[in-house]
Amino acid sequence: MLTRRFFLVPAAAGALVAAPAFAAEKIDYTPSAFDAALKDGKSILVEVHAPWRPTCKAQKPVLAEIEAKPEYKDLVVVHVDFDSQKDALQRFGARMQSTLITFKGGKETGRSVGQTDPAALAALVAKAI
Repeated sequence: MLTRRFFLVPAAAGALVAAPAFAAEKIDYTPSAFDAALKDGKSILVEVHAPWRPTCKAQKPVLAEIEAKPEYKDLVVVHVDFDSQKDALQRFGARMQSTLITFKGGKETGRSVGQTDPAALAALVAKAI
């Protein structure tokens, strides 16, 4: 006879593996969401991304690993789609895909374009904390 526990234990175990406990918060860019995070003085990483660009594809797993670390649990990662969010590109002065911008205390603290080196990306993201 199958019990509820038979089904719930594997499901709970899968949920624990699916998302790290200390992952950064990820949001899609909207002016109001970004302004709220900025006003609250949150640590922010803006990722200007194009899914078809090889550099963006190379950045994605490196950034995911960095953002999953406990020290970045309060980081807000704002995703900007390069192809469809031209207002955001103008706001951030981003002229290319693979642009990363960090903010801390309401001010820009770092910027990178086209960087894929894990150590350089880690150093950039650390500027937000």
